[in-house]
Amino acid sequence: MASSNHSACRNEFFKELKPRCVAIINLAVRAPDKRASAKELLGLVEDLYSILDRQVNADASVLDEKLAEYVFFPLSNILLHQQQYPIRLTELTIKCLRVLIQHGWKVKISQDLSQQLLIFLTFIIGGVPGQKRKDPIPEETELEAFMTLTSLIQAAGSSSIGAAALVETNAVPALGHAVTIVLDGVTEGRTPDIRLEALKTLDALLVAIRDHAALATFLPGIVSSLSQLLTPPTSLKNQRRVLVSGINALRDVLTKVLGDIKVMGIVKGKASVKNESGSESGVLTASWLKATTAKIKLALSSVLKLRNADLDDVRSALERLCITLLDECHHSLTDCTSILVESAMILADDENEKSVLETSLTDLARIYPEFTDTIKTAIYNWVTSLPRLMQSSDNKVKQQAIRNLMKGQHFITTLQIDSSILDDSLAASLRDSATALILASKPTTMSELPSNAIELDMNLARRDGPNTFPAVLIAQETERSTRTALLEFLSKVGSISQQTKLADDLLNYAREFTGPSQVASYWMAFELVKSSLSQHSDLDDFLDLSSATGPPEESESIFEELYSFSVAILDSQDESEDIDWRLQAQALEVTTFAASRMKESFRPELIDVLYPITTLLGSGVPKLRDHAIISLNNIAASCGYSSVTDLIIDNVDYMVNSVSLRLNTFDISPASTQVLRMMVKLTGPRLIPYLDDVIASIFAALDNYHGYPLFVESLFSVLTEVVQQGSQSDHLLLEAVKSSAKDHRKNLQPVVTTEDIESILSSRIERRHKQQLEEVEVEEIGPHPKHPWKGKEPVETQDEDDEPGAEVNKPPPPKTPTFKILARITDLTQHYLTSPTPTLRKSLLDLLATVCPALSPDEEAFLPLVNSVWPVLVERLYDSEPFVVTSACKALAALCQSAGDFLNTRIKTEWWDNLGKWCRKVKADAAQANSKRRVVETRGSKLDQGLLIPIRSRNGIEGREVSKATDVVSSAGLGRFTQAVRVWEAVQELLVAVVSFVQIDDDVFDQILLLMADSLPTNAEARAAMEAVDPDAVWLLMCEKGMVEPMERPVLAGVTFVDVWGG
Repeated sequence: MASSNHSACRNEFFKELKPRCVAIINLAVRAPDKRASAKELLGLVEDLYSILDRQVNADASVLDEKLAEYVFFPLSNILLHQQQYPIRLTELTIKCLRVLIQHGWKVKISQDLSQQLLIFLTFIIGGVPGQKRKDPIPEETELEAFMTLTSLIQAAGSSSIGAAALVETNAVPALGHAVTIVLDGVTEGRTPDIRLEALKTLDALLVAIRDHAALATFLPGIVSSLSQLLTPPTSLKNQRRVLVSGINALRDVLTKVLGDIKVMGIVKGKASVKNESGSESGVLTASWLKATTAKIKLALSSVLKLRNADLDDVRSALERLCITLLDECHHSLTDCTSILVESAMILADDENEKSVLETSLTDLARIYPEFTDTIKTAIYNWVTSLPRLMQSSDNKVKQQAIRNLMKGQHFITTLQIDSSILDDSLAASLRDSATALILASKPTTMSELPSNAIELDMNLARRDGPNTFPAVLIAQETERSTRTALLEFLSKVGSISQQTKLADDLLNYAREFTGPSQVASYWMAFELVKSSLSQHSDLDDFLDLSSATGPPEESESIFEELYSFSVAILDSQDESEDIDWRLQAQALEVTTFAASRMKESFRPELIDVLYPITTLLGSGVPKLRDHAIISLNNIAASCGYSSVTDLIIDNVDYMVNSVSLRLNTFDISPASTQVLRMMVKLTGPRLIPYLDDVIASIFAALDNYHGYPLFVESLFSVLTEVVQQGSQSDHLLLEAVKSSAKDHRKNLQPVVTTEDIESILSSRIERRHKQQLEEVEVEEIGPHPKHPWKGKEPVETQDEDDEPGAEVNKPPPPKTPTFKILARITDLTQHYLTSPTPTLRKSLLDLLATVCPALSPDEEAFLPLVNSVWPVLVERLYDSEPFVVTSACKALAALCQSAGDFLNTRIKTEWWDNLGKWCRKVKADAAQANSKRRVVETRGSKLDQGLLIPIRSRNGIEGREVSKATDVVSSAGLGRFTQAVRVWEAVQELLVAVVSFVQIDDDVFDQILLLMADSLPTNAEARAAMEAVDPDAVWLLMCEKGMVEPMERPVLAGVTFVDVWGG
C-alpha cells in the first residue's frame, strides 16, 4: 500500500515536471535567439525550482536519481550556453542543481558528473583559472554556487569510491583549483555569508579528502588562508560566527593531518630510516613533519592573539583548539606546547563549570606531567613581566595581565604546585607593579590648605555620614577597572597561608623602605590580611591540613603587626612633616578595620589612636581629612557610641591630657591647636569644664610665644571657640546669679495721669497727718541711765544676735568652672588687642562681643573685667583697619548692653576727649562718599528729565520722573558698601547702644541726637532709643528738620494758639 502511494506520488510529480522540462529543452535547444527566449526560459526555470522545492519540503523521497537525471538534462542545455543567458538564469539553474544533488542523486552521483559539476561551479565562482574575472558575478550567485559546491562535495565524499575519485591523478588539478577557490572565498569573500559558506565547503573538503598525503599537500595553503582570516587586527572585522567557524576548521585540519595517530608512524619511521639508510623519501617524511610544525607554530602564534578579544564564543573556540591540539597532537606539535598551554590558561573559564566529559587543561596536566612544568614556567614569566606591563598606557593590557596571573594562581592551587621561587618573585612583582601604577596615576588637583586656614563644620562627623573609604591609590576613573582587577587577584592569590606569607613579606618591606613602594607594599599587605581573615572555607581547611591550626593564628599575628605599624604611622605625624599622606590614609583604614572586628573591645585602643585620628581632621589635604571623618564615624559606631561627640566626650580625659602634654612640653604645632579647637566644636559646652589645665597651658604658651602673631592667632582661635561654646552652656552661671540678671535698657517714662497726681497728693496728706499725731504724743524722758545700753551677754547669745550681720558679710557663691575659664580668657584679651595682626585684633573683638553678654549677670566678677578691658577696647575704635573698627563698635555695643550705667563716666570722659570728634569725622567721611556717588547719578539723570517710568505704590501703578525714581533707588546703590559708610553704620549701632543702656549726660545726648538726626526717620531702633530718653527733644529736632508732618492748629474759644509751622 505504501509503495503504491509512493508510485502515485512519483507519477504525479513527474507529470508536473515533464511539461516544464520539455518547454525548457525547446527554448534552450531549438530557439534561434537565446537572448530573446531568456525571459520565458527564466520563468520556466523559476517555476521548475518552486516545484522541486515544494516537493522536497513535502516528501523528499519522491525525488530519486532517475528523476534527477530527467530534470538535469534540460538544465544541462542551459549550462551549456550559460554565457548567452543572464546571470539570474544561471543562479536559478544552480539552485535547481543543489536540490538535485542533495535529494536526488545523493551518494549515487556519478564520478564523471561530479567532476564536471565541480569544474563548472569553480568556474562560476572564480572564473577561468589564471585569469582575472572582468564582470564579477552577484553576491547571491556566488553564495548559491558555494552552497551547491558544498552539497556536491558532501555527496561525492559520502562514499569511499567517490572520496577516492576526488584524489585520483586526473582529478587532482580540478580538486586543487576547487580548494584554491574555496580558500579565496574564505579570505576574500565579499559578505560574511559567503565566507561562512566557504568555510562550510572547506569542512566538507576536509571530510571528503580521506587520503592523508593529499590532505597534507593542501595543508600549507589551508593553514595560511585560515591564519590570514584569524590573525588580528584584520580578523576583528569579521563576524564572530565566521571566526568561530575558521577556528574549528583550523582545529579539524591540524588534527586530521598532524594528529599523533596519523604521524606516529612517521615519528617512529624517522629513527628506522635514519638508522638504516640515512635518507628520507616520500611526501610524509620526518623532514616534512619538522618543517610543517615550524610553520604551524608561526601560524598558531598569530591566530592565538585572538585570545585577548572580548568575544566569549571566539575564546571558547580557541580554548577547544588549544586543548584538542595538546591532546591529539601531543607528540607532533611538541614545539607548540608552550604557546598552546599559555593560551589555554588565558582562555580558561573558571567561573563556569565544565562538563565532566569535556577535557580541560587540568586533566591534561595530570595525564602529561611535562605540562605542569610548562604551566609553572608560563606563570613565572607572567609574574616577572607584570611590572613592565603595569607601565603600559593601555588599561586593557594591565587588566589582562592581572587576569592572566589570577588564572595562573588558580592552576597553581588546583594542581597543588609548590614553588618557593614563584612565591618569592610574586611579592617583589606585586610591589613593583603597584608602585608603577601609583607613579603612573595622575594625582587629583587638590589645594592643600594651611592648618590655620581650615574651618571645620561639626556636622561633618556624624553617624549618617559616609561609611566607606574612597580609593586613595589608583583612584582615577579610568583606573578603576585596573584597581578592581588587582584587588580581586589579591583576594584569590593562593591559600590562607600563602596570603599570610605574602603579606608578611610586603609588611617587612614597608617598614624598611620609604617612597611610593612603601605605600604600595603597605596597601597590598592590608588587602591580603583582610582577604585571609575573611576566608572561612571548611573545604580549604580539610584539603590543606596545615591551615587547620597555623594560618588563622598567623593571620592574626600579621594583622597585629600591621595594626601596630599603623598606630606608629598615626603617632609619627607630628614628628615628621615629610610623611606621605597616603600612608596616613591607609593607617586610618587599618585602624577602622580593627575597630570593626573588635567592636566594643576596641575601646582601650582609643587611648593610642583617637587623638592622632582627630588631629587629622585638621589636615591640609582634603582627602585625608575626609578619611579621618569617615574613620571617626565608623569607629564610633563599632565601639557602640551613638555619635562622634559621645565618643570624644567619653574619652575626653586622655585626649585633653594628650593636648596638655604637648602644650606643656612646648611640642606645639598647628595640629595641637586644631585638634583642641575641633574637640571643643564637636563636643560643645560639655567639654569646657575639663579644660582648666589646657587653658593654663595655652596662657603659658602665649607668654612664651607672644612674638609670633600667626601662632598667637591659632591659640586664640581655640580660646574663641571655647568662648563661643561656653557662652551657650547651661552651667555657666548659678541659678541665683541668673535670676539676678539686670536689663539695662532705658524705657520711656509713662505719661502722668490725673489718677497718678491724686495718688501722690493723697499719700502726702496721709504722711502729714501721721506727723501731727506724733507731735501730740509726749514722750516721757527718764534720768541718765546708770548702766550700759547693752548688757554683757553670753557669747552664744551674741553670736545668735549677730547672725543677721554675718549673713550680710557672707562671701559670694563660688563661680562655675566654665565661668572662671571665660573670665580668664576675657581678662587675657586686653594684652593682645594691640597685636600687629589685624585679623587677630578683629578676632579678639568678636570674642569680647560674644563673652560679655554671657558673663554680665554676675556683676561682681564682670565689672572688674570691664574696668580692665575698657582702655584698650576704646583704642580699637581709632584703628587703621576699617573692619577692626567695625568689630570694635560691635564689641563696645555689647559691653554697653552688659555693663549699663557702669560705663557712664567712662563714656562721658571719652566722648569729650576723642569719641565725639571721631564720630563726627566718621559721619562726614560717609557723607562725602555718598555725595560723590550722587554727583555721578545726577549727571546721568539730567538726560532723562521729563521721562516717566511706572512705579508700584499703595495706590496702584503711577508714573514718576526718572530722577525721582533714581533718588529712591540710589539709597541702595553701591555707595552703602564703601568702607566709610560701613563704618558709619557700625558707629550708629554703637551710639544707639550707648543711649539705650547707659545713663549719659544731657549735653552728650544732645550731640548724639544731632549725629543721628538724618537716620531717625528710617532707623526705628535709633528713634525708639532716643525717645526713651527724651521724646520731646527728638520731636523738636525732627520738627526743625521737616521730618514731622504739620499738625492742624487747634481752635479754642477765647484762646489764640501760636502758628508753630509758620503757615
